[in-house]
Amino acid sequence: MIIRYFHLMISFSVSDYLLIGLYFAGVLYIGFRTKQSDNSALEYLVAGRTLTLPAFVATLVATFYGGVLGVGEFTFNFGISSWFLYAFPYYVFILIFAFFLAGKIRKSELYTIPEKLERIYGRKVGIAGAVLIFFLVTPAPYVFMLGIITQLIFGIPMIYATIISLLISIVYLFRGGLRADVRVNVLEFVLMFAGFGLLVFFCFSEFGGFEYLTGKLDAEHLSLTGGNSLQFIMVWFFIGAWALVDPSFHQRCYAAKSESVAKKGVLASLVFWIIFDFLTTVSGLYAKAYFGSLENPTMSYPLFANEILPPLAKGFFFIGMIAAIMSTLHSFLFVSATTLGNDIISKARGTIDKDNRFSKLGIIVSAVVSLGIVFLLPTVVGMWYAIGSIIIPALLISVLSSYTKGFRAGSGFILTAMIFSFTVSLLWLIYGELNKVEGYASYPLELEPMYPGLFAGIIVYAIGLIMSRNEDKNLNSANI
Repeated sequence: MIIRYFHLMISFSVSDYLLIGLYFAGVLYIGFRTKQSDNSALEYLVAGRTLTLPAFVATLVATFYGGVLGVGEFTFNFGISSWFLYAFPYYVFILIFAFFLAGKIRKSELYTIPEKLERIYGRKVGIAGAVLIFFLVTPAPYVFMLGIITQLIFGIPMIYATIISLLISIVYLFRGGLRADVRVNVLEFVLMFAGFGLLVFFCFSEFGGFEYLTGKLDAEHLSLTGGNSLQFIMVWFFIGAWALVDPSFHQRCYAAKSESVAKKGVLASLVFWIIFDFLTTVSGLYAKAYFGSLENPTMSYPLFANEILPPLAKGFFFIGMIAAIMSTLHSFLFVSATTLGNDIISKARGTIDKDNRFSKLGIIVSAVVSLGIVFLLPTVVGMWYAIGSIIIPALLISVLSSYTKGFRAGSGFILTAMIFSFTVSLLWLIYGELNKVEGYASYPLELEPMYPGLFAGIIVYAIGLIMSRNEDKNLNSANI
């Protein structure tokens, strides 16, 4: 009912509808025009390892920034701290990824993270990692956001808006694989920057510079912490470690033309993310200053654009917003689908994914699963927090140690650490949700779910690492 109410408040001209229609037509045209040289895993999963620096940057930037409505919600509620909590931590871990992982990933010439885990730690760890990654990159938050935007524009029921927008986002992946994904990302990269750049331009023109914000916003919205507790801030900081285990980062590095392209591409992408974070944060602050309060802060960008943008400009901004969401949706869905097909189904059956049939089946399964998550947990920030809190701790140790020979423990300990970490975080999360106090989760010892899960995994891993090194010492002594 809330979304329907907001739809009545947003109006579009014929020219806006035409622009938006042209965008969807352009996406389908580019996607279906993409042809593979063959139907091999090399071509379908990593585009033949041919991504040049411009294509690498465009696809990585567009893929990793789809949560614009969530950013709008976060900025509206917490102000500048949304950047400090949600953007800055990623910068730190992206730099770590660029300098210590990007080149190694490309050099391995694999296709997926689970393949790396299997090569180092065996089949069981590989499959366990694949299951975790399948849920980590669920496109559910982006399906939800795109469904909301589609409903706002066309006034159709949420269920139909979600299904239609999902179909438009993925149909070309069956034929074109990663190459189609990347080519569509290039268009979306340009449009997302242009759309939000246009909104910021109108903000400065209509209201003036930052003195408008300082005069309208309270001190809490202009502080880096936003009044949040240190523990809450640290949880979001460690969620930034998502960048280290994000399969779309790894997949783009596997698909890069060279190790140099992978490393430089990640660093160049960081510059563009900083620019886009500036555009989205400023837009969110102006929306907060303009409205003061909203019943549903998730809608702050669309409602604000409706208030200050004229026809054509409004349609263009909505295209930029759709492009940002859609770019992550189809990229995450493709990774999720290929993880299911290449790393779970084919490995469980002990067969090769011939002609990528399992990966294409995975597109359908991943789409259905994401729809289910949308209707079970219809909140963007809530999805990010829950998924990040229970899955990232379980993946961090295994993925990072697999690329560092001196820090590898026995495969049995790695698998146990993954299971313990996931289970502890999940149970902690469930307990907190079942024991809410005044609408807020109440966790044991007042610890957020990520911490106990990560501690449990580290303890098991540390024991395994010590035992592994002792075995190596004993073996070396025996050889002497």
